[in-house]
Amino acid sequence: MADTGVSCVHSLAGVSRSTTILVAYLMTVTSCGWEDCLSAVRAVRAYVGPNIGFQQQLQEYERTTVKEYRMWLLQEYGRSPFKDQERVLRLLSEQEQKEQLRQTQKHWMNRSETDYSLPYKAYGSKNRWSDV
Repeated sequence: MADTGVSCVHSLAGVSRSTTILVAYLMTVTSCGWEDCLSAVRAVRAYVGPNIGFQQQLQEYERTTVKEYRMWLLQEYGRSPFKDQERVLRLLSEQEQKEQLRQTQKHWMNRSETDYSLPYKAYGSKNRWSDV
C-alpha cells in the first residue's frame, strides 16, 4: 500500500489471484493472519475472494514461513514507512462496523413481529376476491 493511500493490484477479474498476492503481502508486512488481511481487503473491495486452493496456500504460508519472512524484512530493511499495520487494523475496524450495521439492518428487516400487530382476521372473514 503506497504512502498516498492508493494501491493497484490487478489480475483478469481482480477477485482471486491478485487478492491472494495482496493478502500474502499484507501477512508478510504486518502481524495479521490471512483471514484478517482478507477482511481488510474486503473492506475496500467487497467482492474479492481467493479460491479454495489459494486459501489453503495462504493458510500454509501463515503456518510455515510467514514469520521467517517478517523477521528477514525487518532485519534487512528495518521498519516500513508505509504504515501497513495501522491501515490494516483501521480497515478491520471499519469492516467490523459495517458487519455490525448489516446485522442490525438484517435483524430489523426480518423481524417476526411488527410494532402494531393486527388481530387475526382484522380485514374480515369474507374473501374479497370471491366476487370477481
